[in-house]
Amino acid sequence: MQEVLSGITTIWDALQGGQPFTISRAIRNPAFYWIISAAILPLSLVIMIVFRKVRVLDKYLEPTAMFLIYMTIAMIIFVEVIRRFFFNVQVAWSTTLPPYLFLLLTWIGCAYNVKLRAHLSFGEFRAMMRPSMRLAMSFLDAFLWYVMAVIVVVATLRLTANSASNFQMLLGTDNVMRWWFYICVPISWLILYARVLENLTQDIRNYRAGQEFGLTNELARE
Repeated sequence: MQEVLSGITTIWDALQGGQPFTISRAIRNPAFYWIISAAILPLSLVIMIVFRKVRVLDKYLEPTAMFLIYMTIAMIIFVEVIRRFFFNVQVAWSTTLPPYLFLLLTWIGCAYNVKLRAHLSFGEFRAMMRPSMRLAMSFLDAFLWYVMAVIVVVATLRLTANSASNFQMLLGTDNVMRWWFYICVPISWLILYARVLENLTQDIRNYRAGQEFGLTNELARE
């Protein structure tokens, strides 16, 4: 416990200093896992509450973000293919920016799939379970997503800090930093886990009301 507290103090001092290199070294401490483990749940709960209060965000955040990112990728590829094969010119960042945009598209889309319960959940097996077992599976889902969220957030924040400390720029640009894209991954995972908590609270409410829960939309209709 003493080592954990010492590590937390070191990380806090580094964050107060605001130096990317110092922060990058400090968050390599295993205590960073404890900090993220304690932070993910309340931060996701705040996001879930915001979604409940601001229905426009709840309904349109992920679809709008996915549409804009996808159209940006498509336009870059479309325009640059024409420029390359017909005019023999090409913007230097046209081959490096789309992969980073696709990274954002992937995790935002994952959050949206969790919201719609369209992710892999073995719904056919759950449909054969008793309501109590189905509720237990919902809690297991939330726990497994939590473990994965901790791992992903820690890893991507360390990558973000390392990229910022080394001033890594997007290839083909002079002032676009890579960490701007990396930092969006843990933010996407906070949104994703907020959707997980939404599903869990809905399942608990439906279980108490004696209604169907814990299934994909198609199975629930059946």
